[in-house]
Amino acid sequence: MDEAAKAAEQLESGGFILVYDEDGREEEVDLVMLAEKVTPKHVYTLRKDAGGLICVALHPKIWTRWGLPFLHDVFSFSSRKYDVLSRLTPDDIPYDSRSAFSLTVNHRKTYTGITDNDRALTISEIGRMGRETMEKPERDWKSALGGAFRSPGHVHLLLAAEGLLRERRGHTELTVVLAESVGLPPVMALCEMLDGETGRALSLGDARRYAEEHGFPILRGEDIADLWERKYEG
Repeated sequence: MDEAAKAAEQLESGGFILVYDEDGREEEVDLVMLAEKVTPKHVYTLRKDAGGLICVALHPKIWTRWGLPFLHDVFSFSSRKYDVLSRLTPDDIPYDSRSAFSLTVNHRKTYTGITDNDRALTISEIGRMGRETMEKPERDWKSALGGAFRSPGHVHLLLAAEGLLRERRGHTELTVVLAESVGLPPVMALCEMLDGETGRALSLGDARRYAEEHGFPILRGEDIADLWERKYEG
């Protein structure tokens, strides 16, 4: 069984995989799983073993139906009233032309929103709603989203580029493309893996050792791109 097949099996069973973007970009590894499968124990693992920002990546077939904006567009519009926002323009990101960040959310049934229980509820319900959006695109999903979630919150939403890997090759696009390519809902929980000793991102070598110790598949961005191109572009 190749790594992509192992990853599909692991994701479907509610397990973690690791994804490395590519040399010359962020050169970071994210710990990744299906959002809908997230439990409080998974949130604990993400913050303990990975340590970065816990986010949810959304396929454009989902976020466009939810009407979500990119955060830089919100800031650009709001800068008409708050001039400081125009001075914070993210026009110097060293690894890309823009970021994928959108709003932050909490589920309306959470308390503070930050506990493992609260974040697991928010993430898993985002995952469930994302899956249902793919299944029933005609529903009024903007109202459904507002009924279930509030913003700001403690879970960061990331919007995959509408052109997917043709437009951008970040972890956001790579993870939703992987899910879609293997027939799973393209709503992914992910968190950057950090190194507490060096203060940097965890190296690919150390990430491979972690993956081997835990039995998690690890995929490179080019592996995911090849899988996607064979399925959708070929």
